[in-house]
Amino acid sequence: MIIFLKRLWVVLKRLSILFVIYQFLRIVFFLYNKHHFQEVQVTDLYRMMKGGLRFDLTALLYLNLLYIILYLLPFKFAERPIYRKILFEIFMLTNSLGIAFNIGDIFYFNYTLKRSTVEIFMFAGEENIGLLIWQFVIDFWWGFLLFVSLIYLIYKWYKLFKDPVCNQKYSYKVRAIGFGILLVTLYFAIIGIRGGFKRDTRPISLNNAGAYINKPLEMAIVLNTPFTILRTLNKQALKPVHYFNNKKVEQIFNPVKNFKADSSMIKKNVVIIIVESFAKEYSGLLNKELTDYKGYTPFLDSLMQQSHTFTNAYANGRKSIDAMPSILTSIPSLIQPYVLSPYATNKLLGIGKILKKEGYKTAFFHGAPNGSMGFDAFVNLAGFDEYYGMDEYNNKADFDGYWGIPDDKFLQYMAKSMDTFKQPFVSTVFTLSSHHPFKLPSEFKGKFKGGPLPIHKVIQYMDYSLKHFFEKVSKMSWFKQTIFIITADHCNQSYLPEYNTTLGRHAIPIIFYDPSNQKHIKLDSTLTQQIDIMPRLLRKLNYSGQFLSFGNDPENSKYPFVVNYNNGTWEYLQDPYFMQFRDNKIIGLYNYKSDRLLKHNLIHKTVIDTTFMLNHLKAFIQQYQNRLIENRLTP
Repeated sequence: MIIFLKRLWVVLKRLSILFVIYQFLRIVFFLYNKHHFQEVQVTDLYRMMKGGLRFDLTALLYLNLLYIILYLLPFKFAERPIYRKILFEIFMLTNSLGIAFNIGDIFYFNYTLKRSTVEIFMFAGEENIGLLIWQFVIDFWWGFLLFVSLIYLIYKWYKLFKDPVCNQKYSYKVRAIGFGILLVTLYFAIIGIRGGFKRDTRPISLNNAGAYINKPLEMAIVLNTPFTILRTLNKQALKPVHYFNNKKVEQIFNPVKNFKADSSMIKKNVVIIIVESFAKEYSGLLNKELTDYKGYTPFLDSLMQQSHTFTNAYANGRKSIDAMPSILTSIPSLIQPYVLSPYATNKLLGIGKILKKEGYKTAFFHGAPNGSMGFDAFVNLAGFDEYYGMDEYNNKADFDGYWGIPDDKFLQYMAKSMDTFKQPFVSTVFTLSSHHPFKLPSEFKGKFKGGPLPIHKVIQYMDYSLKHFFEKVSKMSWFKQTIFIITADHCNQSYLPEYNTTLGRHAIPIIFYDPSNQKHIKLDSTLTQQIDIMPRLLRKLNYSGQFLSFGNDPENSKYPFVVNYNNGTWEYLQDPYFMQFRDNKIIGLYNYKSDRLLKHNLIHKTVIDTTFMLNHLKAFIQQYQNRLIENRLTP
């Protein structure tokens, strides 16, 4: 019996260094991203680190369960050098991966504002994944040095404890005792993996981190990345929600729209430009209240003054794959990205399908290698028949070495292609140059001054590329018969404090530019979101028909709103309040117009009637989840 207890003691001592490392990386994570957690005090950090031990325990037991079982097997072969060498390699490999993911998120968090989940593996299919990883290592070189140092520390710590050897035969009695100790160990390991004995943490989930925080974003401090990845590997389907009966929920919020126009449809061409990482923050025009701030998009600023520009607009997600269904089908990616969810094969009725029924040609452009991000599959489901990617561009010499064809060249290619299209047509392009690693094409180096953030130069390049694009298409015969919609997929790097909030990090422009109709030029402060784009467009085209949209035409909406889901929390915006809802209760309420930094939580300080907001959000959640589950995304 003593030999097996000695083995168990060695296992526990070897695992102990990993708890220290995970807590150390939690501190590094916090310090590197402190600009996102400016209100976190030392006492708050201590509470989060203490709570984080529970999630570290679960992650480390997940990663090391195989090692623990194999190490405690009560057989003589378990003492052979080759066997123990294999165990050492298993220990080092699994824990190296855990540490690598934790270190990677120290830097990646700044782009997604949450710990990575299983969604991160969507990048594994990219043709240029090796180049992207290598560039990531170069850009954040000290993270790589930290990784090597920690792995060396684990190696030395592992070797510090010698493997015990049994000096007696492995009789049936000895093996029985050994298996007994192994079973008891497994029992407690499973309890640790599930998060404890308590019913409310069995199994422990990402949402349990909410018990240790003041604001939802702080959940990232409590959690660790191996935990968030492992806990989302087998994504559970959404659960039906029943806040209201069917009649009541449709009275409060009904996503089925029935447009009835007085005259025939205006079959103008439509060009939707989804700009990678185009935050509202980068526009000087949209930040006129900031002293001496010129921004980085002079061309787009000038175009906005000739357009109907929604200045109080928001993305419905933080990633490119969130934006696609939001913009093209008016279905937001909430809780989990729609295209990676079990509901990705649901029947859809998006812009492509609706306009195709009206005789439109449909095309989608993306300068990355074909199949990148799974865009080709989704746009096909959304009703876009033709896909133009790097294969169709057919000149790999223009490849930027990272993501695909630079914006300037690919937008020129798109312009030429559209000039051959039969009208009316609807074309969508997803740009790519304003993406990490934020590298300019060689011929543009030194051309743009940039700003304090690496992204500023490529935003200026993107703005130049769009200027070049519009100069070209403005000379084409179909130009004045076209509605151009320009928006962003999501935000990215932030410098201004006004945008370094959970709300500000979703602020984007939404621009409707119609060169033949200059009567509707205005800067419109009506609340707007990506899922409003489709109903707004269909209204402008004088479309008659039924369709499903979780957004509204903001100009014809009685109660404009914005909804998002971040770090286990529903976020709801309706002028002038920003509300956060989790675990069936309101946890945050801010007057976002007078408190742009969201420093004053009004939930316990002011009597505000939130009944309408709360019921509207609950009805939205019920319609959204139940319709996804029941495959009712069409009228």
